[in-house]
Amino acid sequence: MKITTTRAVFFDVDFTLIYPGPTFQGEGYQRFCEKHGMRVDASAFTRAVASASALLEGVKDHRYDPQLFIDYARRIIEEMGGSGPGLDACTREMYEEWAACRHFSLYDDVEPVFRTLNARGVRIGLISNTHRSLASFQSHFELDDLVSGAISSWEHGYMKPHPSIFRAALDLLGVAAGESVMVGDSPSDDIEGALRIGMRGVLLRRSGVRPHWSEARLEQVPVISTLCDLPPLVTP
Repeated sequence: MKITTTRAVFFDVDFTLIYPGPTFQGEGYQRFCEKHGMRVDASAFTRAVASASALLEGVKDHRYDPQLFIDYARRIIEEMGGSGPGLDACTREMYEEWAACRHFSLYDDVEPVFRTLNARGVRIGLISNTHRSLASFQSHFELDDLVSGAISSWEHGYMKPHPSIFRAALDLLGVAAGESVMVGDSPSDDIEGALRIGMRGVLLRRSGVRPHWSEARLEQVPVISTLCDLPPLVTP
């Protein structure tokens, strides 16, 4: 399905443009915990993340609350076997360190695709459920000259899929919902949230796993496994 008349493309950040390094994998969690006097099983990390993910899916009013993400880290540590008086300080430190760009890497397809869109006159925006400074993100990964505007849930006050954060991003770039596309890895936060206010969506599934959507939704929303597949879908 081809997307037409596009003036702006908005991107999610975490797991769409960047991915965490060893600091936020099993052994990294283990080192955080050891620093705070706890012993955990690094091999239980993947299972622990799956268990903790339910916390992020149950937010009702979508207000940004740091405690939500602190509790998420806490649940992972507990599922890995961690407990004790150092638990609160450990999860607070992990929350703060998640904002540091040095712990992350940019996917190889991001910069070339951004440059392709930019050369076509398509404006690029960022919408992220994070407390990370997006100005620092752009500077760290040398994307300043390619991104027209960015908004985080920490500064806005609401997280995706709340409609207000999408509308604020549209206003920031001076574009209408109908001439904009949202690209992200979360069907509920990125895509469904954008569709509700009249934006179009492209779901990025880097794993290649088919989303649990109806056939009607799959016909409406393109699903790609790399950002390299995005430019052919976008016509300025």
